[in-house]
Amino acid sequence: MHKEDKMTPNERLNAFMTGQPMDRILAMPVACSMSGLALGMTHKEKRSTALNEAKAQIACYERFGNDLTVVEYGLHGVGVALGSKLSDPEDAVPAVIDYVLKDLNDVDSLDMSKLELKNDKAFQLHLEAGKILIDKIGHEVPTGVLITGPFTAAASVYKTENLLRATRKNPEKLHELIRFCTDGLKMIYKEFIKEGMLILLCDPIASGTIINKKQYLEFVLPYTIELMKEIHEAKGMVCYHICGDTTSIVGEMVKSGCDMISIDNRVDLEYTKKEIGDKVPILGNVDPVEKLILGTTEEVDLAVKKCIQKAYDSPCGYILASGCDLSGSVPLENIDQFMESARKYGKWPLDPKNFS
Repeated sequence: MHKEDKMTPNERLNAFMTGQPMDRILAMPVACSMSGLALGMTHKEKRSTALNEAKAQIACYERFGNDLTVVEYGLHGVGVALGSKLSDPEDAVPAVIDYVLKDLNDVDSLDMSKLELKNDKAFQLHLEAGKILIDKIGHEVPTGVLITGPFTAAASVYKTENLLRATRKNPEKLHELIRFCTDGLKMIYKEFIKEGMLILLCDPIASGTIINKKQYLEFVLPYTIELMKEIHEAKGMVCYHICGDTTSIVGEMVKSGCDMISIDNRVDLEYTKKEIGDKVPILGNVDPVEKLILGTTEEVDLAVKKCIQKAYDSPCGYILASGCDLSGSVPLENIDQFMESARKYGKWPLDPKNFS
């Protein structure tokens, strides 16, 4: 437990979920992709072994006292298991460079067995990393897995621009692909839930910056509802995040049945509070790039203060978080500041005089 805190993250989360007093607001800078920086590891080193991934998360927790550790099945896991190829950068997040599905009409050729734990080494690595975290620090802090949603999973199998075109030109086959990915994800989620991990379902290709509300309602929401139901039947908890501008669909996202919603910095917290604050807890949304990666500690402090000011009184609760995963070269002192500001402005009981 961090020296400046009076509760462990597990105690704090339990108090939050049951409406009990806390020492401070829950604070979750999503220190996933960049976590190796806490040990001087490159991204490639961090992702190379389960132990490295776990060590990086432990180092972040020991330094920052953040309320969640995160392992990374990631956005491309489904595609890579099926045969898509990734780049292998030394100090950046890998990207898909070759897609396994060239023709959407060949969707029937995809082999579901490749997604099974016994056949997917990357899946095994991330699951093992989570097990290590739970074994080492699970008594203090919860562990989540950052994992793709159905539409983004499909975009790791079939090229994104072609996938988007298919929403108009070949919707029947696209539905088949999303159905395949959804069924695979059900199986994958269960393995992480079985080990005691929270699901951080991230579906960035479903962003309002990329698709419109009609497309979201047809190609994303029905499958997401299925996944949420499956997660809950497995006794799991899920936070739902879509990157970019989700202003037009945030009300629809709640209909998925998620336990919490995380919003990007492009969405106004006050608007979100008014739209869905009485339905689910809200996470967000300090700008991960302009403030946490490129900003000064003073700018981070102000950003945290503004977020708390806007959403501290959300009816179902508010959790301070970065607007997205921190995937760049984040100055560690900015995450220090994020947590310091959370402790300053988010001290319990929350007092508007602290951040007015």
